Amino acid sequence: MGRESKRESRKESWKTEEKWTPVTRLGVLVQKGEIRTIEEALKSRYPLKEYQIVDALLPDLSEEVLDINLVQRMTDSGRRVKFRVCVIVGDREGYLGIGLGKDALVRSGIEKAVRVAKTNITYIERGCGSWECNCKDKHSIPFKVIGKSGSVEITLKPAPKGIGLAAGDVPKRVSEFAGVNDIWAKTKGKTRTTFNLAMATYNALRSTTLVKTMN
Repeated sequence: MGRESKRESRKESWKTEEKWTPVTRLGVLVQKGEIRTIEEALKSRYPLKEYQIVDALLPDLSEEVLDINLVQRMTDSGRRVKFRVCVIVGDREGYLGIGLGKDALVRSGIEKAVRVAKTNITYIERGCGSWECNCKDKHSIPFKVIGKSGSVEITLKPAPKGIGLAAGDVPKRVSEFAGVNDIWAKTKGKTRTTFNLAMATYNALRSTTLVKTMN
């Protein structure tokens, strides 16, 4: 009977998770259909605090685990071990998010990181800012940007079509999820820290929306 009750409770928790009840103003507007696109949600004055909003407006998001680290902490009861997971999400069409999750189980850590990444979703302005190419396709970024996180600093420059992603593995994956196909990258600092490198790349790409460009 104990096992059956546990299974039933798991099924009920799964059902309650599937049935979303918004707790923020933005979530209510999305559920009512007053906000129908992720662009409208990001431009609204309400903060994005619920990952279900992204699930409703961007159902085709891809996700990837960039790094899993084992972290330890000493407490009065002994040593506590958790897994720290770094995840990126994106639709490869300009929307990108990054998240960090911690849990005693890897799977739970991944789920937490994915939820955080969805609430950090942002739009990346793409274009062709390379004087060598000067086309109007959205294959690169419109101008040079710099991003920082911790001791890591990354500089991203527009590249002509066909160059590809001239960057390390982590910046390359982050750029791919944002829908950027050609770019030059230069890094400084302790780039072995995967999360800081990914976060610096995310901050650099996000800064493309801070300057308005001509269509």
